[in-house]
Amino acid sequence: MHLALEQASLAGSEVPVGAVLVSSAGEVLAVGHNLREQKSDPTSHAEIEVIRAAAAAGGDWRLEETTLFVTLEPCVMCAGAIVAARIPRVVFGAWDERVGAAGSIYDVLRDSRLGKPLEVIPGVLEEQCSRVLKEFFEAKR
Repeated sequence: MHLALEQASLAGSEVPVGAVLVSSAGEVLAVGHNLREQKSDPTSHAEIEVIRAAAAAGGDWRLEETTLFVTLEPCVMCAGAIVAARIPRVVFGAWDERVGAAGSIYDVLRDSRLGKPLEVIPGVLEEQCSRVLKEFFEAKR
C-alpha cells in the first residue's frame, strides 16, 4: 500500500488515487495513478491504468493470481474491470462513501452473480489514504 500511496502523490492535479498490481510471487506488475484530466479520458482511473498496463506487459487480459492495492475503494466502473480481469484480491485504503463498489455503497467485487466473489481487504493504511484525499480536496476549495 505504501507504493500505491507513492503513486497517489504523483497524481499532480488529478484526484490522488494510486494503484499497484502485484503477482502472487510478490512481483510488482504495474503501478499507476489517476490520469483522467491529463488524458481527457473519464476511464483513466488508477485501477484501469494498472489493469491496462499489466495486461499489455503480460500479453494476457487474465490477471489471475494477483493482488490489486489501491488507495481508495474502487468505483463501479473499476470494480467491473477488476472482475473482468479476474483479479482475485483487492486491498484498499480509504472507503468511498459516495461511489464505492467494494462494500460501502455497492459490493460488485463480492457479488456471486458476477462469478467467484473476490477477497476484499479494506482499510489498509486508511488514515494515510484518507488524509491524502482530504488535503487534496481542501486545497481545491
